[in-house]
Amino acid sequence: MIHIYSGDGKGKTTAAVGLAIRAAGAGLKIHFCQFLKNGSSSEIAVLRQINSITVHYCDVCDKFSFQMNDKEKALVKNSHDKMLLEIEQLVVSKQTDMIIMDEIFSAYNTGLADRELALRIVHICSEKNCAELVLTGRSPQEEFIKHADYHSIIKAACHPYTIGIKARKGIEF
Repeated sequence: MIHIYSGDGKGKTTAAVGLAIRAAGAGLKIHFCQFLKNGSSSEIAVLRQINSITVHYCDVCDKFSFQMNDKEKALVKNSHDKMLLEIEQLVVSKQTDMIIMDEIFSAYNTGLADRELALRIVHICSEKNCAELVLTGRSPQEEFIKHADYHSIIKAACHPYTIGIKARKGIEF
């Protein structure tokens, strides 16, 4: 089944983390893959402590995509594409029960991930009985949405960022 957590509200990654913990508690094997994040988010420390969860992230990504120069974008895209190839192999080989692709829509929409490969992974999961696939981020394209079995849209009614309050460790990251 394919799950999507999208929207402009806070909580997409948090929902995916909660699902990963629930799945781990049920004895499932999970691969938690973060796009456009370098592994410094606080949830990563906890996920690494759970034996049945493997964490992947983009270690060369240390800023927002709009702040990156062309060389940095190329490095990030290369890292993301390698992660996508690993995810495809996991899906095809059925070596895991759940794959979470956190912030995949942002990577996809900014051209920082191989779009054909990302869609191929979704198509494989929608056509075959394979791993639960969880996709998060803002503005998913229709080609993702049409394959979703679950789609939760998280809407921001208000957010401290709009009044200049910066992200806080342990709350936003």
